[in-house]
Amino acid sequence: VQLQASGGGLVQAGGSLRLSCSASRRTFSNNGVGWFRQAPGKDREFVAGISWNGGSVNYADSVKGRFAISRDRVAHMVYLQMSSLKPEDTAVYYCAAARSATSSAASRDYNYWGQGTLVTVSS
Repeated sequence: VQLQASGGGLVQAGGSLRLSCSASRRTFSNNGVGWFRQAPGKDREFVAGISWNGGSVNYADSVKGRFAISRDRVAHMVYLQMSSLKPEDTAVYYCAAARSATSSAASRDYNYWGQGTLVTVSS
């Protein structure tokens, strides 16, 4: 399974971006998917996750109410809609496919990772 994240860029604080994660194989549709991010000098952290059918989603407290994860199983795509962006959201964002049908906040529960897309939020 290969994943590719896209949609990052430079945005002003308060703005919005939508990240996309595409997968190259059909098995992506049966796996939970998560978004993680890593800011310079910091550890990678969980942002949002979605189960295989989109029926269950979870978010880090820092993004609740501002970010929304969704997926299109037919198109093998997962999205992260980010709104009310803050400078502290600046990071490289990664999507990852979980080992199971559910998502998790633990990076060890994911076995396939995309290459990351940079989001920069200016103040």
